[in-house]
Amino acid sequence: MPDRALSTPLDDSFERYLQDKGKGRGGGGGNYRRNAARELERFAEWAAGDRGADDWTGIADDVGREPTFDDLDERVFREYARHLGGDRGLKQNTVQTYYRYISSWCGWCVNEGYLEAHYAQRASAMAPLPEDDGRKPGDQQAWTSDQRHALTRHVDERARDAVEVYTTLREDTDPIDKQRARYAALKAARDRALVFVLAYTAVRVGELLRDPNDPRRRGVRWEDLSLDDGSMDVYRKKQQWDAASLPDPVISPLRSYRQLMDPPTERWPVFPTFDQRTLAELVREELAERGERPEAIAERRAEYARDLLLALDEDIRPPSITTDGARSVLQRLSETAEIDIDHPKHDYLAPHGGRRGMGEVLVRAFGYTVAARYLDNSEEMVRERYSHIEAGELGDVATEALAEVDGDVSDFN
Repeated sequence: MPDRALSTPLDDSFERYLQDKGKGRGGGGGNYRRNAARELERFAEWAAGDRGADDWTGIADDVGREPTFDDLDERVFREYARHLGGDRGLKQNTVQTYYRYISSWCGWCVNEGYLEAHYAQRASAMAPLPEDDGRKPGDQQAWTSDQRHALTRHVDERARDAVEVYTTLREDTDPIDKQRARYAALKAARDRALVFVLAYTAVRVGELLRDPNDPRRRGVRWEDLSLDDGSMDVYRKKQQWDAASLPDPVISPLRSYRQLMDPPTERWPVFPTFDQRTLAELVREELAERGERPEAIAERRAEYARDLLLALDEDIRPPSITTDGARSVLQRLSETAEIDIDHPKHDYLAPHGGRRGMGEVLVRAFGYTVAARYLDNSEEMVRERYSHIEAGELGDVATEALAEVDGDVSDFN
């Protein structure tokens, strides 16, 4: 191996690695890239002595020297595994996940000629890691039928009330008051449509909304929906466009919402952001590009209760709400709906819980094969994630078998 590679500082390799692992043009996007960058930065800080115990000075022989690839061996990764599994309060599977980011980078460094061997994968290096309990952090919540009905009923009532207030205004109502009522109706209708889509389609939230870390995921537009056919084109996790089903409960909220919004073009996002700061900046910039002077822009904006309404009239297309924005919406709605939620990680109905809850319904009603097709997953993965259903069914079978052979098993209770 060239001496140049051995003397290279660790962080000199990070950007190339992240570009190779990233998504989109130039490898600049993707959740994996963001998460890997965070863990690599932590590893670099630990290696330099900036993290760990008070007496930890880093992996370099000379205190204060920047760590290089020559300092890496399996003992270093063993110490880092021990550091991750220390007293930081991380769950077992979280420790495993964080270590995998570093291990993946280590393997890439071998292929690129920075390292002679994949030290992070050696048994002695991985020995301090806790056993993985097989669960994904934050991916266990599933909306129950009662929770799904409570949330959808709540947003439906809010949207109906807001639309009724707007559509029954007197003709002599002040224009600004009309705009406020329309804005409130639009927001309530958007929230209702979003909740119904998350609750019944089982589409991943990252396939539905904008992901700032992946430029290809710009959020669904009206041109992607076919309400007559009951389908929606989404950019799937498998990195290709595909049609997702829109079941009957979703169609009416979407139709009502579209009629109320009346988007100027089909390229408008179905779920635009309602963030006032974002919309104000967008409107000012777009009108300035169209030749409007600042004074005229200020006067134009003053005519509207909200910049979203001006954007609709002038066809200034806003960005879609982000995946984080959807979580904020669901937090707000879960609180106002006063839904009883008992979950160790989430105190609200998280977006992935809608997908997982729908998976529960499909597996129980139609089995794993049909559920896998609807969820856009392999049957093997669906069986693994919903193994508790099969275990329960097998328990019922065992109970019936015991009743057949030994009589009434309730005698043992």
